[in-house]
Amino acid sequence: MTPAPGGPPERTDERQPVGEYGRLPKHETLRRRLRREIGHREPHSLLPTERELAVRYQVSRSTVRQALDALAEAGAVYRVHGAGTFVAAPTISKSHLLTSFTEDMQARGLQAGTRILAFDETEAGRRTAEDLGTEPTEKVTRLVRLRTADARPMCLETAHLRSARVPGLLARDDLDGSLYRILEREYGLHLVRAEQAWTAVTLDERSAALLGVPSGSAAFHVRRVGMDERDRPQEATTSLYRADRYDVRLTVRRTYPRDRSGPPRRPHV
Repeated sequence: MTPAPGGPPERTDERQPVGEYGRLPKHETLRRRLRREIGHREPHSLLPTERELAVRYQVSRSTVRQALDALAEAGAVYRVHGAGTFVAAPTISKSHLLTSFTEDMQARGLQAGTRILAFDETEAGRRTAEDLGTEPTEKVTRLVRLRTADARPMCLETAHLRSARVPGLLARDDLDGSLYRILEREYGLHLVRAEQAWTAVTLDERSAALLGVPSGSAAFHVRRVGMDERDRPQEATTSLYRADRYDVRLTVRRTYPRDRSGPPRRPHV
């Protein structure tokens, strides 16, 4: 089932019957087999039709449809009405650690890239002033960047910093990498925590064009205020992440009342 990279979908009459794996139903067995096989395909490549898959694996079309529905729900494939089912591009998961975009991508083995769209000084305005704990008329340095992962657009990022705390930043020409590292190395500003708010949005025409997706596509809007070791706000950043390339996963824990020593213990058998 593996095509040449970027090539057309494989057409074959070779039959590979799917039986039950242990106690798993056929649609789950087929889902697992397809999940392994699409891992060898290029993102956005076309899969065989439901009828072709049904013939190949000797199952009913309803079984194929169940397997593809599960893969679509998991984000492994996507459907285009009238065109077929395609392999989805892998998403990049955001951890709970405070990292710069460059550090985030490097940790995933991806090459981070940057295109600077705007770099200037302006008044903070009400919302940014609230985030930075300053006055609306105070000067802030604004840096707008298109961030890429392996040369593909990932997010639009707008960072605001109090100009008084980053003198000379506007004269720098090395802002295509980690802003956090520059703040640490050149200004002694160490951001140790951040408050973030995530919102699901749809992209307007301009933002969508920059991110390389159709207008109205889903995205994550992230508003972050970065704090230093004295809990002073040092950066106010808003980002738009492509929802088809990025997801957020959190580890959560359950707490128990103080009159209980912990989670219920399993009975001895």
